Amino acid sequence: MRYYSYEEFFKDVNKIAYEIKPHNFDAFLAIARGGLTFSHFLAHAVDTRNLYVLNSIHYEESKKLDYINIFNVPDLSHVKKVLIIDDIADSGETLIAIKKLIQEKFPNIQEIKIATIFYRPTSLVKPDFYARETDEWIEFCWDFKI
Repeated sequence: MRYYSYEEFFKDVNKIAYEIKPHNFDAFLAIARGGLTFSHFLAHAVDTRNLYVLNSIHYEESKKLDYINIFNVPDLSHVKKVLIIDDIADSGETLIAIKKLIQEKFPNIQEIKIATIFYRPTSLVKPDFYARETDEWIEFCWDFKI
């Protein structure tokens, strides 16, 4: 397991923000819960309020489930370019399922890109924007329980 600090996160947010800024995405779509912190910081960095959230469950703790549950999908019928945001492209299955769902539900969207902090090289999808590659389980600085 690798601990990912706030200092590393802050550096990586800035790196990704500079990469995505020229693309002028109409909307950011955060995958809750993993993509919430990252998407919030990115939205501030590029000064956008067009931040939407959907929910997806494919893991319980570090255990991968046999299904992907996607729910609370926002209305993106007015959007042309969307950036899907998550913390890590692990298996890639969730990102593929969400991208497919968005394409089917909103044919008006002309461009869908993906941004993650971490990318696992064994993932079925390589994000368009990512800060780091890993083959370890990541403990994010915001991962704590009481």
